[in-house]
Amino acid sequence: MNAPETIQQLVDTEAIRRLALLYARGVDRQDAGLLRSLYTDDAVDNHGTIYQGSAAGYVDFLESTFPLITIGCHYICNHLIELLGPDSAEGEVYALGYHIIPTADGGHTESFVGVRYLDKYRREADRWRFHQRDVVFDLESSRPVAHGGGSPSEATRDDSYSALSGLVFRRSGHDENRPDH
Repeated sequence: MNAPETIQQLVDTEAIRRLALLYARGVDRQDAGLLRSLYTDDAVDNHGTIYQGSAAGYVDFLESTFPLITIGCHYICNHLIELLGPDSAEGEVYALGYHIIPTADGGHTESFVGVRYLDKYRREADRWRFHQRDVVFDLESSRPVAHGGGSPSEATRDDSYSALSGLVFRRSGHDENRPDH
C-alpha cells in the first residue's frame, strides 16, 4: 500500500468515527437536524424492540421522545472500523447510554444501557454516512431515582452552543457549510 492510500484510509476512518460522535451529540442535544444529516436517504436503523425501520422514521421517533427525556448522555467507547472499498465500510461501536425519564406519578426513572451499534457506512456526495445501524443491547438497567437535575428543554439551550464557536457545535447538522459535511 502506498502513502496516499494509507492517508486516505486514515482520513476515511476518522470521518466514520466522527459519525458516532456526532450521533451522540445529536441525541443528547436533541438536534434532529444533525441526526438527519448523518444517514443516507435510504438508511435503516434497528434499535432492538424500541424501533425498527427507516432512519428517517427513527429520527422522527426520537424527536417525539425529546420532550420526555430529562437527561440523556451517550458515551462512545470502542469503535472498530473496516473499510471495504472506496465507498463502503462497516464497524462496531460500543456505547453507554444514561437517561433520566419522568414517570407518570411525578417521579423519575434512571435508565442505563450498554449497547453495540453494528453499522454499515456508505460514502455519498463525498461524505460518510450511516447506511444501516443495528443495535444490540448487552446491558439494560432501570430503577427509580430521586432527581434534581435538568429539564428536557435544557438540551437545546446547552452551554456548548454559546461557549464553543466552531461550526461543528452549532445547532442543526443540515448546514452544508459545517466542516463535518
